[in-house]
Amino acid sequence: MEYKELVESALSVLDRSYSVYSKYKVAAAVEMDDGSVYNGVNIENASYGLTICAEQSAIANAITNGDSRKINKIAIVNPDSYPFPCGACRQFISEFTKDAKIIVARNTGDYKVYNIKDLLPASFSLDDK
Repeated sequence: MEYKELVESALSVLDRSYSVYSKYKVAAAVEMDDGSVYNGVNIENASYGLTICAEQSAIANAITNGDSRKINKIAIVNPDSYPFPCGACRQFISEFTKDAKIIVARNTGDYKVYNIKDLLPASFSLDDK
């Protein structure tokens, strides 16, 4: 799947974001190594520590649906700014890949692409135990 198509997939669920506290809507679309795509949105909570990021929501959706557990790339969208993954999400992503492309996007024509290795060098995962 092309980057723009993955961004479009994430944008298609952005309005489902439950961001009643921050008003910062984020959606994600994760492409697994078999080409399957799963979406997720951020889900906030009055107890802020229980908030779920869109990246984690999308990856959990893939794992719940029995996918291969190997991420190829993930698009993260917010129309107002480039939604870089937080530190916890970077670690969460690296659990399922050492080489995924991370696309941060405002829309299908305005995005940047990174590698998870660049965003979280020397990550720790199952391979490191």
